[in-house]
Amino acid sequence: MIRILVLLLVAFNLTLFSSTTWAGDTPVVKPNSAKRFATLPGNLLFPEGISANPATGDIFVSTFSFGPTANALLRFSKSGKLLTVLDFGGAPLLGLTYNPLDDKVYIANFGASEIQRVHANFTAGSVVETVAVVPGIGAPTPRVETNNPDGSQDIIIFGSNNIPAPNGLTFDEAGALYVSDSFHGAIYRINAAHLCAPCTVDNLAHDPLLATAGFPPFGANGIDLNADESALFIANTGDDRVLRLDLSTGEITVFAESINGADGIAFDDAGRLWVAANQADQVTVLDDTGRVIAELGEFLGVKNNGTARGLSFPASLVILGNKVFVTNLALPLTGSADPENDVTRHTVSRIGMPPL
Repeated sequence: MIRILVLLLVAFNLTLFSSTTWAGDTPVVKPNSAKRFATLPGNLLFPEGISANPATGDIFVSTFSFGPTANALLRFSKSGKLLTVLDFGGAPLLGLTYNPLDDKVYIANFGASEIQRVHANFTAGSVVETVAVVPGIGAPTPRVETNNPDGSQDIIIFGSNNIPAPNGLTFDEAGALYVSDSFHGAIYRINAAHLCAPCTVDNLAHDPLLATAGFPPFGANGIDLNADESALFIANTGDDRVLRLDLSTGEITVFAESINGADGIAFDDAGRLWVAANQADQVTVLDDTGRVIAELGEFLGVKNNGTARGLSFPASLVILGNKVFVTNLALPLTGSADPENDVTRHTVSRIGMPPL
């Protein structure tokens, strides 16, 4: 009887992962797909940004902590061994990206309102260089929502927030660095960022679709370019959307809706977009039309050692080979009942790519 049950389970799993196209089927759902890759040192909390060096397999992680806890840039080996910790003191860090043109890691330093960089093989004593200061450009113009069933309109007026919030980072093949600003609703571009310091920051887009009045209160967040670099895709966390910025026309359109807390994003080699849905505790995979084709991982409680089982507020992700590495920010935002309050040791998860 046990053998028959095992055979049935194997057959079920083969059926679940046999489809290679959408074809109108239910998306692949694999709740147990997220496994622990690495645990941060006990004195470091809230891993947020993540990137990787494809040549070495090293994984870079930044922390986003406020208060007395220090922040750091960490480097892990491809097996999850902690190699180096670079102290950033009280400055919370957000997005990271690796640039092969200069073999450096670029950092969105939220606390300093700067884009910074350091050599990918950094040590605890490495000097961090300022690439650019992110400008304070204020809020975008009001947004008019016209999709009410009765034909009426809603107007969202964004506050005059003067605090820059550099967040998502990505490079194009030529070395231009794209930066999202979550509070100002903006996308910046720094041309040939590996060749300058300080660099000129160009305002590529400042649009009400890039801002939010929702929750969590971060608008433009994770960003990535499609394969031919014709468009920049942008997660709007508070609006639960992924947006598409046409780089030839400047037009911004909605690519996908209702992704609960869309945060970090990344394209795989097949053109599928992987999205860290921080409020859903899962990674959502979209096809080239914006349809959901997979939902991977979930929050499965907190272990006795204080680490989350599965995903807990997944903030950012990076794809390396056939693995997806995800930071578990585990940030309690909704009060004492929030299960993230029980997380005392923070982790990075790893998800194996199922055939989609």
